[in-house]
Amino acid sequence: MARASVSPVSGGPGGPGGPTGPGRGGRGAGDPAAAARARKRKRMNMLIAGFAVFIMLAGLGVVGFTYYSTNVVLPEDTDPPQATTIYAYDNKTIIAKLGEENRTLVTIDQIPQHVQDAVAAAEDRNFYKHSGVDYKGIARAAWNNFTGGDKQGASTITQQYARNAYDNLNDDTYARKVKEAILASKLNDKYTKPQIMQHYLNVIYFGRGAYGIQAAAQTYFKKDVSKLTVAEGAVLAALIKQPQATATHKGYDPAVNPTDAQGRWQYVIDGMVAEGWLDAPGRPQRPTEYPKNIQKPNKGAIGVDFGVNTPQGNVINYVRDEMREKGLCVESEADVTDAKPLCSQALMAGGYRIRTTIDKKIQDAAVAVAQRKAKDSELNGQPANLMAAVVAVEPKTGRVLAYYGGDNGTGTDYAGKNIDSNGNVTGGHSPGSSFKIYTLAAALKEGKALESRWKGRAFTPPNTKFKVSNAGVDNPSCGNSCTLKVSTLKSLNVPFYHVTEDIGPDKVVQMAKDAGVTMMWDTKDSKAYDLVKADPKELAPSPFFHVIGYGQYPITVLDHANGVATFANQGVYHKAHFLYSVEKLDKNTGKWVKVPGGGEKLKGEQRIPKDVVADVTSVLEQYPAQVNHRLDDGRKAASKTGTWEQKPDSPENGDAWMIGYTPQIATAVWVGNVKERKPLKMKNGTRISGGNLPGTIWERFMDEAHKVKDWDKLDFPPAANVGDPESGNGEAPPPPTVPQNPPGCPNPLNPFCPRDGNNGGGNDGGGNDGGGNDGGGNNGGGGNNGGTTNPFGGVGGGLLPSTPPRTTAGY
Repeated sequence: MARASVSPVSGGPGGPGGPTGPGRGGRGAGDPAAAARARKRKRMNMLIAGFAVFIMLAGLGVVGFTYYSTNVVLPEDTDPPQATTIYAYDNKTIIAKLGEENRTLVTIDQIPQHVQDAVAAAEDRNFYKHSGVDYKGIARAAWNNFTGGDKQGASTITQQYARNAYDNLNDDTYARKVKEAILASKLNDKYTKPQIMQHYLNVIYFGRGAYGIQAAAQTYFKKDVSKLTVAEGAVLAALIKQPQATATHKGYDPAVNPTDAQGRWQYVIDGMVAEGWLDAPGRPQRPTEYPKNIQKPNKGAIGVDFGVNTPQGNVINYVRDEMREKGLCVESEADVTDAKPLCSQALMAGGYRIRTTIDKKIQDAAVAVAQRKAKDSELNGQPANLMAAVVAVEPKTGRVLAYYGGDNGTGTDYAGKNIDSNGNVTGGHSPGSSFKIYTLAAALKEGKALESRWKGRAFTPPNTKFKVSNAGVDNPSCGNSCTLKVSTLKSLNVPFYHVTEDIGPDKVVQMAKDAGVTMMWDTKDSKAYDLVKADPKELAPSPFFHVIGYGQYPITVLDHANGVATFANQGVYHKAHFLYSVEKLDKNTGKWVKVPGGGEKLKGEQRIPKDVVADVTSVLEQYPAQVNHRLDDGRKAASKTGTWEQKPDSPENGDAWMIGYTPQIATAVWVGNVKERKPLKMKNGTRISGGNLPGTIWERFMDEAHKVKDWDKLDFPPAANVGDPESGNGEAPPPPTVPQNPPGCPNPLNPFCPRDGNNGGGNDGGGNDGGGNDGGGNNGGGGNNGGTTNPFGGVGGGLLPSTPPRTTAGY
């Protein structure tokens, strides 16, 4: 077996090759080259060591000089970004939490001592002993920075706070270490250890979008920091080293890297025991089990955008808009002040506490009945193209109590306005016969009466190419002698065309505007018109022609609900709004104070005469019974349905509505398409009209809203019977006859009793709700739905009344 030879250090005899031989022994004392190399290495080592000492001394000198020559911004002079929390009206239920940094500041007395100790055990076990600066770390960083090695070196908690609190300390260099030391020294001189710990725990990042210990406690354990156990506090402390995954390490989030997370937790617990912070007299016992109540991560980082991807997400957008309108934020960076941030950043960095008008119970009712994925929703199991929107407004205040326009705040809002990729405002839906409430009110205000008679037979207006008909029924039972009352209940289009032509379409636009409709779209080019800013006389008859009288032009669900609320409030208008109050934390007192100008200002405005509204309501309160959507316990309500065709001259519907109100709440319900405009049909093939699916949603929602609020049953004011009964263009009624009374119809003059074997055409379920091509065309195709018996008649501007199946046009 060969044996390796070990040569003496000096070579010579016994060495592998002898005194002068080749081999490794040739570096003896007699080797001048070796001696020269040794001297060179020695000089180099001395130079390097001297340079290192110079760097360290220079660094300390810089620190010392800068310490006395530089004014450092201290914690009380800085405001770390805080998240904005948006609450429901109860001021307890969180709707959303937004912020570039999810943070809520707390004071040290709110943080348990065992949580503070866990953080010290994890990050700086000498925290309570040192002066706040790690000078060895500075020298190590200097050497690594000079030699190109890893830029590393432990920082104290005080130094970490400095790095996290100030933007200019984010680089990992020697210069940063010097700056850290300066600030750390200043902090250590000015503050106690508990104060430094408080500042640190309010700025440090814990992962999942949570900045600060309070946000972390809520994010990982859904509890206040003051309620954290020893084991839970150690979990959070373990996160600080690396809260989220990188390319080289998975971090210490228990949901991402449970093995290392628990290992790090054990390290923290062991450190607490070693320092006497656990298992010592007057101290908590060491936990024996890793917590099992850690929350799962939320997509999008809970807290940063919590609430955005929920049905309440759209509320956030309205809150931002109202803050802009109230002047709580500004659009130009040049106008920014401490009190008024940029509107684009206000919610994300302002740290506001915002109370909205949303009533949690009523909002839950809207989502439960309209959201497709809700178990008992009316859309659950229906065709995938269907979408519903529900908006409820409190008439006496204008507060939006419930808003469902989609499942999140980043997609399409089907209840409100949207901005498309070209910057155009979109979002309206043709309201069909539900819009006739405004036309009727406008007519009454202009001196017409509910009993005024109007022509009802189909005709082609002069100088037009379209035919105005009543849901495909050219000759309704009232012929050319249809009262406004009957025309409303039957949703006849022809009389409303004549009324609009008589009083002027601008009067209808004005009435809708007065009630609360802020925007309307022209169906020819989809252009949006701001009714608030425009003079109705400039908008009608072009682009809004006489067909506005029966609801061709799209409006939003929110606007319709606001308009309906004005009728429910006897003509007194309150702008629909979501913002109740805005508060901001006073950093000196730790208390929330109201932001000036941030509260709601209720100032009702009598925009529609009370008597006009009373007459409109006297007609609409007959409607729930006629469409078989009465509210529970005999509660009185006023309502109206509406539909609009899927495309010109089509018997199919593309929009379906039910609107209605009691004195306490006004609600608009729309059902339409998610994307492509397809025929609206339920899973059994039934055409959707205002009286079936939207009507059921409306009824269920209204019943639940009244139930959860325990509102009293209230009546509406009686009809005032304004206007001139002789003011219409219709014919005088024929002499009354007294035919034999049909079974179950004691009053033969009741417009809902069948006469002459003909139910008449053109009701809101009888076919056409205006048709296409500016009013022409058939939206219902008559009352028998193409030969198939339909208990709802056709599918035009609504549904009325609920009667047994007929083979003639329904009401």
